[in-house]
Amino acid sequence: MSKNNENNKTEKSWNRSIIEWGLLILIAGTLYATGYHTQVIGIAQRGLLATGLITPSFEIDKDSMRDAGSEFYFADDSFETTSIAKYRGKVVFLNIWASWCPPCIAEMPSIASLYSDMKNDEDVVFLLVSLDENFDDAKKFMVSRDLDLPIYHFRGKDPAIFTSNVVPTTYVITPSGKIAMEKQGMAAYDSPDFAEFLLKLKDL
Repeated sequence: MSKNNENNKTEKSWNRSIIEWGLLILIAGTLYATGYHTQVIGIAQRGLLATGLITPSFEIDKDSMRDAGSEFYFADDSFETTSIAKYRGKVVFLNIWASWCPPCIAEMPSIASLYSDMKNDEDVVFLLVSLDENFDDAKKFMVSRDLDLPIYHFRGKDPAIFTSNVVPTTYVITPSGKIAMEKQGMAAYDSPDFAEFLLKLKDL
């Protein structure tokens, strides 16, 4: 092969690489500009959850449970603010999420599946507390995905108890007001073992 042919081949290869990278940058820029990058990343992370590799770690260890207190506040759709203390006597699945959070998008279907299986159990309460600045964004998120989940608007927390700054974070609280589980980051919750874990906490 002549040197000229070799140079032409190299130039074509570089040109193709530049075009490919240009298209990738254009696609990424478009996704960010339109806000769809959150959805794309969330869907990709959902595929990771589907592998079953990311599950919450849970076990019933009374000695390691700390008091959840009463200083976690949230508002419902009618703007009425209440605290976690309202649900003393029930097992509470408390998920802190946001519509702009890809891991939240990834784990939400598993939470919806768990809720669907357990929503008729009066002793188990699901509280999905949104950090969205505009609560309408959280409501639109649920409608757009046809999800029937009880969502609330975050109002405040005791930082000495609910210390996590990770979104999402999920807490499971016993009827006596003890934190039985804290999971920072996304996880898949729609397993028979996790449902059984919630049911066993009823007597604590």
